[in-house]
Parts: sequence; C-alpha cells; structure tokens
Amino acid sequence: MSTADPSPAAPPRLRLRVNGEPREVVAPATVADLLAALGVPRTHTAVERNRQIVPKPEFERVALADGDVLEIVTLVGGG
Repeated sequence: MSTADPSPAAPPRLRLRVNGEPREVVAPATVADLLAALGVPRTHTAVERNRQIVPKPEFERVALADGDVLEIVTLVGGG
C-alpha cells in the first residue's frame, strides 16, 4: 500500500489576452494585480477590458475573468 503524499494542487489560473499576447495570471486577480505583475506603473496608464475603459479608481476593484481581453497603454512624455 502506497502512502505517497498527494502533490498540492496548482493555484487556479486565468487565461487572458493582453495587448494581443496570451498571458496567464493566478486567480483571483484584479486589474491592479495584473499591472503589478507586469511591472506597469498605474500613473499615466489606461486599461481597456473587453472593449470597456476601466476607470483608474476601479483598478483595485475590477476582477479579471478567464478569457478577458485587455489593452494596456502607458503614456510617456518626451521632449
């Protein structure tokens, strides 16, 4: 009789499309979590989720779902 410990289950992941590229993130996740994981600063950043603009004050509250399509644009000043 085997007494091997079962390996822990992998955390659930969300499959997203970000700026046209497939990405996976650990669920649950918000827009703010995604930006942090990508290293994208929230200042001067616009996010569109499934063709809807996400207001910056909502980044912490908007939960991502499997299959979401996001476009992230960061404004860069120049001279």
